[in-house]
Amino acid sequence: MDLNAIIEFDKQLLLAVNGSDSLFLDGLAKTLTTAATWIPLYISLFYMVVKNNDTVQKITIIVLCAGLCVLFAGGIDDMVVKPMVARWRPTHDPEIGMLVDVVNGYRGGKYGFFSAHACNTFSIAVFFSLLVRSRLLTCFLFGWSFINCWTRLYLGVHYPGDILVGLLWGLTVGVSIWFLYKKITDRWISSRNYVSEQYTSTGYMLYDIDVVVSVLVLTIAYAILSACFFLYV
Repeated sequence: MDLNAIIEFDKQLLLAVNGSDSLFLDGLAKTLTTAATWIPLYISLFYMVVKNNDTVQKITIIVLCAGLCVLFAGGIDDMVVKPMVARWRPTHDPEIGMLVDVVNGYRGGKYGFFSAHACNTFSIAVFFSLLVRSRLLTCFLFGWSFINCWTRLYLGVHYPGDILVGLLWGLTVGVSIWFLYKKITDRWISSRNYVSEQYTSTGYMLYDIDVVVSVLVLTIAYAILSACFFLYV
């Protein structure tokens, strides 16, 4: 299969999964794709880090590493890759732009390769999964990232290929930043393994992980309520 065939398949796959006749799903996707919707989740992750690390030094390193995930994932994508590759978003693509189902006129910027939503959210999900070592948190954070990916396809602002490459880059960044974190902490900060039913192996209290998961679930519930309201606007 040559490159042109892959690109054509990418376009047809996007048209197959993009949009619907449901105003509810329109509202849900628009709410879930908005960065501000997830502010409570970021606050809860910060709370978990502060609650489970006993020095300002440890907290600062983790926060800086999370910032590096965003910088190297979405920052490089937006500032380097998108303008260099210059692949049209589906909503701006001269070939299929008029076929894409858009919500409230939302079309995004001109270029879409690769998805910053995918790489940003997945890099954060991977980093915190490796940091905390909780299966519950890992499942919910990965689910959060995949939900964001779904919204980009539904809204027609990314091709599936954009999402796939974004996830792969997010995985690379998340793992790389975690290795950087380990190298720093192993050299400069003493750590210990926890053997307890109340903590993960890296010392994170299960109750605080439940707080993050609860905030994520409540945020999705808020998005569903907002989507219901969207029906009557």
